[in-house]
Amino acid sequence: MPYRAIEDPAELRRVLEAALLIEADVELSALLGHVIEEACSMTGARYGALGVLNDDRTGLSEYLTVGLSAEEAAAIGPRPTGKGVLGLLITDPKPLRLANIGAHGESVGFPINHPAMTSFLGVPITVRGEIYGNLYLTDKVGWSEFTGEDEAVVGALALAAGVAIENAQLHQRVKEVALYDDRDRLARDLHDTVIQGLFGLGMSLQSLAGSTQEPRTAERLSAAVETIDGTIRQIRSSIFKLSSDGNNQGVRASVLSILRDLDSVVGFEVRASFDGPIDSAIPDPVTEHLLATVREAVTNIGRHAQATRAEVRLTVDNGHCRLQVIDNGRGMSGTTATTEGGLGLISMRWRAEKLHGQLTIESPVSGGTVLTWQVPTSE
Repeated sequence: MPYRAIEDPAELRRVLEAALLIEADVELSALLGHVIEEACSMTGARYGALGVLNDDRTGLSEYLTVGLSAEEAAAIGPRPTGKGVLGLLITDPKPLRLANIGAHGESVGFPINHPAMTSFLGVPITVRGEIYGNLYLTDKVGWSEFTGEDEAVVGALALAAGVAIENAQLHQRVKEVALYDDRDRLARDLHDTVIQGLFGLGMSLQSLAGSTQEPRTAERLSAAVETIDGTIRQIRSSIFKLSSDGNNQGVRASVLSILRDLDSVVGFEVRASFDGPIDSAIPDPVTEHLLATVREAVTNIGRHAQATRAEVRLTVDNGHCRLQVIDNGRGMSGTTATTEGGLGLISMRWRAEKLHGQLTIESPVSGGTVLTWQVPTSE
């Protein structure tokens, strides 16, 4: 929103210096504290505060003050959340100047131990039209109220504060995304490389144990297979935890996230449809195997099916979770259904059977493949 120009060169220089701090390696709280101090100093305000809006823009999640000692602030009690006159700038974000804050119709009064305040200047903190919070000043020393020049100065400082808040939030989002990407990448590497390798080794040892004529050798091979199976279970638990940490999304959102990750593998966008209480009826143990099956099935499409379209359908009804992965690729015969795709199909079948379910693969006359993975949602 437009503000009056700052005519005093000294004031303009101080505003610019405050704005330049945005690019410095300064903690956000310290930077915002400096903005409040400059606003108080440049306007002669006895007290200053800065409120940061909560996520739904209905109140204040943070409230920083200048002019009150730690003891005075503690004696006042809980910080304001955006009621009364402070709430006006939330519902109607435009500069507000008052000669007597207590006389305003929206005033809710001051709590016990709060210092008396009269004149008031409030300015919204905005960046590209989005409201981030408000900058408040009270009690202009030696004046009955704040001036238009004060409003211009504080408006410029509020803009600098808005950019600082936006930058801090953006950096935090970037860190969260990078952390999630690192977790997801590690989970994929553990699955695609480590687990598949261990699974193949276990299958080979199991085959050798069944063909050897030496009982002691067969026993040792079987023990090795059991050890490998235990290691695979531990790694799978780690993968599930990595995929879930910092990401409290439901099953539906997790499936969609996996499909987005695999766009580059299949070469096109895989559609998804859901039916039934997906997020509430599928327990965690089933979710772990379900999400891994989605990833394996769609990855197989990208590697082997030569498809141009694919769809994932997830249904929960009558105590069962049914996953169907359908593509229009070259299809699979009855023999290749157990060999094409390598350990991926074997692993998906194992997951279904572990949960007392089943995996079926069909090649319709019209072409393509229909993979159906169905398990009960409870024992």
